[in-house]
Amino acid sequence: MGRWGDGVTQTRDTDTVTLFEFRDTKMKDIVDINIRVRYAETDQMGVAYYANYLVWFEVGRSEFCREKGFRYADLEALGYRLVVSDVHCRYRNSAKYDETIVVRTRLKHLNKRLITFGYQVLREDRVEMIAEGETQHICVDSHGKTKSLPEKFLHYLAR
Repeated sequence: MGRWGDGVTQTRDTDTVTLFEFRDTKMKDIVDINIRVRYAETDQMGVAYYANYLVWFEVGRSEFCREKGFRYADLEALGYRLVVSDVHCRYRNSAKYDETIVVRTRLKHLNKRLITFGYQVLREDRVEMIAEGETQHICVDSHGKTKSLPEKFLHYLAR
């Protein structure tokens, strides 16, 4: 897999924000999905509520799996689950009501039992980063016991 990309530092007021150019990352390793911020996802000021970013990460992750050749439901139908064991989100700017954002998803780490996805939430122009984060998932069976991900799905994710 390619790297997340070379960081480009951009200074704005007192914040330093790193944007990624993805020079070393093959575009097939990154999946972008556009999402329009709905009214129900915002507070009284029209700013997206912080917990919605985790929902948007899930949307990006689901689309990433589809682009790799399977639906998460396919994995569940076989009795496997990918439970979130760790999540991080760093907020850099605010998404606003009715704004189109881009959730960019990539695979950061993959082994038989553990998967880590990385995310960037960007403005529609894909220049300004709104948030970045990652989720770590452990593969379990329907009884919650840690299991190895079926080879077929490892192959899908790795391609």
